[in-house]
Order: sequence, then C-alpha cells, then structure tokens
Amino acid sequence: MGVAGSGKTTVAALVAGRLGVPLAEADEFHPAANIAKMRSGHPLTDQDRMPWLAAIAEWIGERGRDGGGVVTCSALKRSYRDLLGRAAPRVVFVYLHGTREVLADRMRGRTGHFMPVSLLDSQLADLEPLAADEDGWTLDITHTPGELAEAAVRALTEGDQP
Repeated sequence: MGVAGSGKTTVAALVAGRLGVPLAEADEFHPAANIAKMRSGHPLTDQDRMPWLAAIAEWIGERGRDGGGVVTCSALKRSYRDLLGRAAPRVVFVYLHGTREVLADRMRGRTGHFMPVSLLDSQLADLEPLAADEDGWTLDITHTPGELAEAAVRALTEGDQP
C-alpha cells in the first residue's frame, strides 16, 4: 500500500515472485470512469473508490481460499484497509512510505501511467498511515525494491520485524 510513486507494483511483483503466489495490480480493478477521472487530474472520492475496493476484496477473498496472493492497492484510509482485511483470514499490509519530494520525483520519471503528479497532494491528504493495531509494516522507499521485497518476505515468512 502507499500513494502513487511509492513503488507498489515493482515491490509487489518481487514479493509475489519470491513467495510463488499470484499478483494483481489494483489499477486493473478500476472502472474506466475512475481512470478517466484521474487522468484528467481529478481525485477520486470515497464513492468512486467503493466498487474498486469491493473488486479487490473479492480477489483477496478468492486468494485467501487457495493459497494467498499479493495485490497492490493504495489503501489510503483505515476504512479501506478494514474492508480489505475482512476479505480473507489474514491480510497483511506493507506500507511503502516516502517523502513528497521522492514520490513526486518518481512520478515525474515514469511514463505511460494515468496518474498525474498533480494528484499526489490529494493522495497524501487522504493517507492514514498504518496504525499500531493493524497487521502490517511500514517500509522506507529509500531502500531498493529488492531490499524492500526481502524485508517484506522475511517479515511474512519468518515473523521478523522489517
């Protein structure tokens, strides 16, 4: 989880590969209207996000019944994570945290993505970082994707605190 530019897709692909489980990219669950709205520079509302979150929760529930999986999702608010967390017996969040400056630089450097840098501030405003009572860990994105994936896998498989 994390805002745009945090490296969710890159790190999730590494984690899924190391664990040998399916990977889903949350952007694939967005209705076309959501993508068009973001592409035009307008932030999504909670109402916009609910069908998207429900579809992700369904995917999580299916994976929970057949061996697990990894899915990227901004999961900006606690209420979103609560909804996703109810989808399977155990849902663990890995929050990829970075400064606004690092996130914006990364967003400016990528091509072919619908999310404009202008929406970063709205995501940061909505962001509710993981609380102490949530199942998951916060990782600093100044580490390499490989280091982040290794820390997440170690925490998931060995119970080590990253």
